[in-house]
Amino acid sequence: MTREMSVAGAFYPASPAELEQYFEHFSKIYDEHLTLPNVQSKAVIVPHAGYVYSGYTANIAFRILQKSHIKNYIVIGPSHKVGFEGVSLCPAKSYATPFGDIQSSDKLVEELRDKFNLGAILNPHAEHSTEVQFPFIKHYLKNVNIVELVYGQVEPEFISLIIDFVLEKEDCGVIISTDLSHFYALQDANKLDNICLSAINNLDINSLHRGCEACGMIGVEAMLLSARRLDLKSTILDYRTSADASNDTTRVVGYVSACFNGS
Repeated sequence: MTREMSVAGAFYPASPAELEQYFEHFSKIYDEHLTLPNVQSKAVIVPHAGYVYSGYTANIAFRILQKSHIKNYIVIGPSHKVGFEGVSLCPAKSYATPFGDIQSSDKLVEELRDKFNLGAILNPHAEHSTEVQFPFIKHYLKNVNIVELVYGQVEPEFISLIIDFVLEKEDCGVIISTDLSHFYALQDANKLDNICLSAINNLDINSLHRGCEACGMIGVEAMLLSARRLDLKSTILDYRTSADASNDTTRVVGYVSACFNGS
């Protein structure tokens, strides 16, 4: 079974050529003003809006992952359309992208299913929070295998145990998907988002609950729990809002990318 595309042509271009132009444009703008941090990372936080709004921010994180040559990733994101309890493990053997399919990491699927008693709820896997990462993965991370995990109502500690298990493997990494605050005026959004940025930067779980409104906060908290246990440090790669693309400062959405590496 292939996990088919559900938001191609909406959140990201369905054309491979157009996708390539996006990635080249994002990298060109970044390289004209900044230098990519000299770090190797197996774990990142990335946004999941339409590429016009959050693609630049996500692109930086995938360029960081590209340097680590990891061959297996779990992609973890919140369910936006289907309410359920727990974590759904995608049973697909491959994941469709405009660039071609990404193969499932069958061994990791089996290990996660057995160790954490994960099942598959099919409806959540037409989920944009994870799918928008797949073209980045296919473009930047050659010949990797992936596993998609979509969560509903679940304790962050449970996801953190999954992250621990994966990151302790030499050739496995983690991609956490979240956007930040939604539909506030720009000044208010910045205030709320800075709470999230500070919490990620300092691995401060308590402050995460003092105003952060990330839609994927469960996944973010899980990543911070794991980073603390595994002695990882965080680096904020980029923060911006939809206003940077739309110039509409009345109702914005916030986006962040960050990476984690050994201290």
